[in-house]
Amino acid sequence: MTFADALAYLHSLRQFGFKPGLDVPRRLAALAGNPQASLRFLHVAGTNGKGSVCAMLESVHRAAGRRTGLYTSPHLVRFGERIQVDRRPIPDADLARLVGWLHARVATAVPALEPTFFEFTTVLALLWFAEQRVDVVLWETGLGGRWDATNIVDPLASVVTDIGRDHMQVLGNDLASIAAEKAGIFKPGVPALTATRDPEALGVLGFKARELDVPFVVVGEAAVAQFRFALPLLGAHQRRNAALAAAVVRTLRAVLPVTDEQLERGLATVSWPGRLQVLRRGTRTLLLDGAHNRDGIRALREALATEFPGQRPTLVIGMLADKEWKAMAAELAPLAGRIVTVPVSSARTVPAEELRLACLAGGIARPARAVGSVAEALRAVAADPFVLATGSLYLVGELLEQLEETPAGTDERALNEWGGGLPP
Repeated sequence: MTFADALAYLHSLRQFGFKPGLDVPRRLAALAGNPQASLRFLHVAGTNGKGSVCAMLESVHRAAGRRTGLYTSPHLVRFGERIQVDRRPIPDADLARLVGWLHARVATAVPALEPTFFEFTTVLALLWFAEQRVDVVLWETGLGGRWDATNIVDPLASVVTDIGRDHMQVLGNDLASIAAEKAGIFKPGVPALTATRDPEALGVLGFKARELDVPFVVVGEAAVAQFRFALPLLGAHQRRNAALAAAVVRTLRAVLPVTDEQLERGLATVSWPGRLQVLRRGTRTLLLDGAHNRDGIRALREALATEFPGQRPTLVIGMLADKEWKAMAAELAPLAGRIVTVPVSSARTVPAEELRLACLAGGIARPARAVGSVAEALRAVAADPFVLATGSLYLVGELLEQLEETPAGTDERALNEWGGGLPP
């Protein structure tokens, strides 16, 4: 199987959408020889921040001399970003080889097996990490937790970041329901940690921990205030994420030793593109942030006020229609000097003109223009000194590709679309 063949097969799996449940990923992993049995995991769920916490933990354990596996989603440009060893994406040739190997087993499975895209890629990641003999895997859920394909592993720690309202079509309309899905990654005998702030969500997580009789660590505001390590990622929310990551490291020191110096060095060198990422172009500043729900937008607003006080950027905004996009647009519009709205490369995009009208609906007097593509948006803001692009990780990925920060030879961003279901 060539790399192009592998991408075509992965594209074909998108038709199965999102199917909650663990039977298929367990059967698929068994067909692959249960590679997860030889690996150690830190399992991370949450609404916002779970990718950042995974990236922080990966950086810390690599600073401690460990070989790391990192599994996250979605990818920004290249599919291989989802499956990394020591922060190097899986090579195209190895991806093609493993897709071909696993596909052959799916094709001959009895009874028949129809994995979804995410189920297949989850087991694909397990195969790569086992083959590469990684010491620890930073393992991010795709959607929810309880029925997420990643929940077939037995981790060393179960971690839940902040909980907010997102993917409510699947996870429930209130924070208690969403928290119950996230708490589904808790396992008997495995420490559970969270930085969740909402009392209702925290109560649900605490109840599940007591039910399983496991240690339960809550990283509250006092712990965040006492956090003193340097962090290259912008925003107070990232300091909360880092305090949670540090708590995970300290909780597991008996099984995964990390010194304070290694912890400090790992956090000081962490990289997580597309999250308040600053790009300098001469005298111009481009700020890219994949905030795609209301909690993410609020964190972005707080970071702007702290990191760029008094500045009104040109806003480039693109959003997906299955998000609370009107409310998000209303929260973003007052920040802008002017606004450029753009369609996202997804069938679920909000049309640029509808998004422009939503930005102006609150009576905000800002120049606002709808354009037809990211390339046109970049031309429209080419002379502006401070540009903020936000509203969707899809938008950020397309911008990074066009800005050649992460070049791609093929359009792999489309693999983020799950036909008939929801993306992570």
